Formats: sequence, C-alpha cells, structure tokens
Amino acid sequence: MSDEIQDADKQGDVVGVSDAASLDELVDSAAEGDVDAANAVDSAVVDSAVVDEEVGGEEVLQEAASADDDVEPLELDLEAEPEDEDESRKQWYILKVQVNREDSIRQALQRRYLRDGLEEYFGDVVVPTEDVAEFTKSGKRRIVKRKLYPGYIMVHMAINDDTWFVVRETPGIGDFTGSGGRPTPMDAVDVERILKVGKPEEEASDATVRAAIPFAPNDQIRVKEGNFQNFEGTVETIDEAKGHVTVLFSIFGRPTPVELPHWQIEKLD
Repeated sequence: MSDEIQDADKQGDVVGVSDAASLDELVDSAAEGDVDAANAVDSAVVDSAVVDEEVGGEEVLQEAASADDDVEPLELDLEAEPEDEDESRKQWYILKVQVNREDSIRQALQRRYLRDGLEEYFGDVVVPTEDVAEFTKSGKRRIVKRKLYPGYIMVHMAINDDTWFVVRETPGIGDFTGSGGRPTPMDAVDVERILKVGKPEEEASDATVRAAIPFAPNDQIRVKEGNFQNFEGTVETIDEAKGHVTVLFSIFGRPTPVELPHWQIEKLD
C-alpha cells in the first residue's frame, strides 16, 4: 500500500482524490499506522478545501458583479455651484453720509456700481425728502422739497463682498446704520412710509404738503414787520397748511391771540 501511495502522489492522483472509496482506503491505512497514508489524507482534505474556497470565491465575485450591474451609476454634477439666496436678495439699508452732499453722494454710488457691473445687486438709491410749503414775503405759497433726514440716504441692495466694498469706498459715505458692525435692514413699514412721503409732487395731495415753519408752541418770538412790528409774544398754535402762526401778545395787560404769517416773526435767543 505504501508503494501505491507513493506512485499516486508522484502522479498527482492523491491531491485530486475525488471518490469516497479511495479516501476510505487511505483513512484505514492511516489508522493502521501508515505514515504515508496519513499524509496523503491530510493533503487530500486540504486540497479539497482549497478547491471549495476557490469555487465559493468565484461564486461570490460573480454575484457581486451581477449586483453591480443592477445598480444605476451615480451621476455627479461637478460644475454645479451652490445657490446662495442672500447673495442676490435686496433689502433697504440706511447709509450715513456727509451733510448737504446727499444728492452728489447718491449719484457717485450709482456710477461706481454701474462701472463695476454690479447693477444686479443694487436697486434704488434714495435721498428721503418731503414736500413742504414755503411762503414768500409777498404771501405767495410755493412747494419745495426738504430732506427728511439730513446726513442719511437709503439704498436698496444685496450685501456681499463686492457691494460692501463699493459702498465703503465711495467718497462721502461713512457707514451703514446697524449694531455690532453689521448693517441692519430697514423695517418694511418704515420703508413704505418714507417712500410714500417722498413721492413726486404731482402725485402728492394737498393734505401731505405742509409748510416749512421753523417754530414750535411756547417759542418766544418777536415780530419783524407788519402792524405788530417789535411786539414780543409766545407761539400758541401753528397752521402748516396756511403757513400762519398764532401768537399770544400781552395787550393792555391781557393775553391776546393774533394770527400772523410765519415769515413776519423771528425766534428770540
């Protein structure tokens, strides 16, 4: 039996043992103390395990490949850029500017953002004004525009690095109004109110036009001209629509109200 095993081993038959009868004979011989038979049995078991492992591995790879075929490839758009809504969302802000230069600074800011191609991030730039009635010495009434907030302008814009730079580098502009170094958007109600006040004169009703009267109740005044010239008194009421002021004079020891055109009086220091 030992010679047969050696011959079979040389020919590679033991490694390829496939029938149960041959394997049983080798096992019996190994049990009787045949060392060569025992070694042959071990070799056969190992080779069988290797074959099973190889077959099992191939099956696993085939199943994995089949599963990969069923999965749709993931398409990535590498050129897509994330959208930033804040980059283009405009809001109203207030800018501090040099007093009496509001209009020229507004125009300078508009020229700068147009030059830099940033018009998509800017809307209106407004100097808030109101229509007021002034009266000449002859009593003629005329409508003029007066700045609501000297030293400030409004701008409808989106905040980003480019627009921030344009605003800050425009001569005459100080800074945004806000807290903590961050611009604070205006409240929608305030924006509507201010823009409504500053609408064109032809759209403004008489009710919205008031006289530019530089006096307040209880002001001490002196009459500059007219029948009460050099009289001193106290402002009682103001009629902005008519441009008149009611003044209390002490006449014969009694307080007497007199209505005067506001340009006839001046405030006492």
